[in-house]
Amino acid sequence: MFSNISRSLGRLPLLAACLLFASASLSLAGAPVFTARSIAQLPHDPAAFTQGLLYDNGVLYESTGLYGRSSRRRLDVKTGKVLAARQLPAALFGEGLALADGWLYQLTWREGRVLVADPATLETRSVLPLPTEGWGATVLDGALVVSDGSDRIAFYDPDNMRLLGSLAVTDEGAPVTALNELEVVGGKLWANVWHDTRIAVIDPASGRVVAWVDCAALARPQLEVDSENVLNGIACDPATGRVWVTGKNWSVIHQIDVPGLPMGAPLS
Repeated sequence: MFSNISRSLGRLPLLAACLLFASASLSLAGAPVFTARSIAQLPHDPAAFTQGLLYDNGVLYESTGLYGRSSRRRLDVKTGKVLAARQLPAALFGEGLALADGWLYQLTWREGRVLVADPATLETRSVLPLPTEGWGATVLDGALVVSDGSDRIAFYDPDNMRLLGSLAVTDEGAPVTALNELEVVGGKLWANVWHDTRIAVIDPASGRVVAWVDCAALARPQLEVDSENVLNGIACDPATGRVWVTGKNWSVIHQIDVPGLPMGAPLS
């Protein structure tokens, strides 16, 4: 009997190591992944270096980047046709786009400015300061939500860009960096991650990634043309739950659904 006990005790370190490895593997598994499915497509200008996308009142608004080529645009949501466009000065690099209090807020990359524009004319009406780089933008509960390419998301008062707070984004405790274009979908923050074919679904209260939306199948044909044609641009119609995604220099905008992902219900 003692020999059996000894053999069992001898196995305990190995068993403990196995349990520890299994626990570590589970902790590294991260948030669940759901696959996006394209249910409709719109043509998209392949010369548009998309940095921001949003939906409002029957149209899509788009921000494009690159020095000398940046613009803000209004698109037909049924055909993808560019209905109107306004070029930015050549010294500005357009980035994320959001709609707050009836005004378009367009970030600039490294220029420290937020351009506030009239959606009807697309003309810049005022300029506000931006203390960080500008990457992605959306609006949540009246605050302008901004990413800067790091793992942090900042919340600003859109009237004066006063900082209201910030959030570190993590998946199973690990920082999620290179956060890019932002959108609110079903009360959660959706974030493109630069050079990732997945969209992070973030709990805005905690910063925790609660799910990933895998768009690899949609991105693959565009990345085969150019590896910099990355996924970037998310728009949502809160009234219907419709979601559109596109990317830099993509030839198409996809309307998607995500089977299994509760788009409007809380994820814990």
